[in-house]
Amino acid sequence: MSYVDGFVLAVPADKKEVYRKHAAEAAPLFKEFGATRMVECWGDDVPDGKLTDFRRSVQAKDDEVVVFSWIEYPSKEVRDAAQQKIMTDPRMEAMGQQMPFDGKRMIFGGFMPILDV
Repeated sequence: MSYVDGFVLAVPADKKEVYRKHAAEAAPLFKEFGATRMVECWGDDVPDGKLTDFRRSVQAKDDEVVVFSWIEYPSKEVRDAAQQKIMTDPRMEAMGQQMPFDGKRMIFGGFMPILDV
C-alpha cells in the first residue's frame, strides 16, 4: 500500500504564484526520489473553528493563506529513502533557502492510508 506525507503551511496571499512556481520546481525532484504524486492546494474555504482549525495550526496571519498538500509514495520504505535524499541533495538545500513561507510554522507528518476509494 502507498504512503503519504501531508503538509499544512501558511503562505502570504501575495506570494501565490511564487509558491506555485517553487512547488512546481520541487516536483521533479520529489518524483526523482520516488514520489508518485504531489498535490498542492491553495486554501479557498478554510473556516475558523471553535477549538482549533487549519489557520491556528500554522499560526496563519491575516495576510496569509493556508496551503494543504501531500506527496504520495509507493511505500513507506520508498518515502524513507526519499527523505534521506531530500536532506542531502544540494538542489533541495538551495530550494530550502528560498522558500516563500515560514517553514517553522509548517506542520507535517507521514501517514499510512487505511481507505482509498
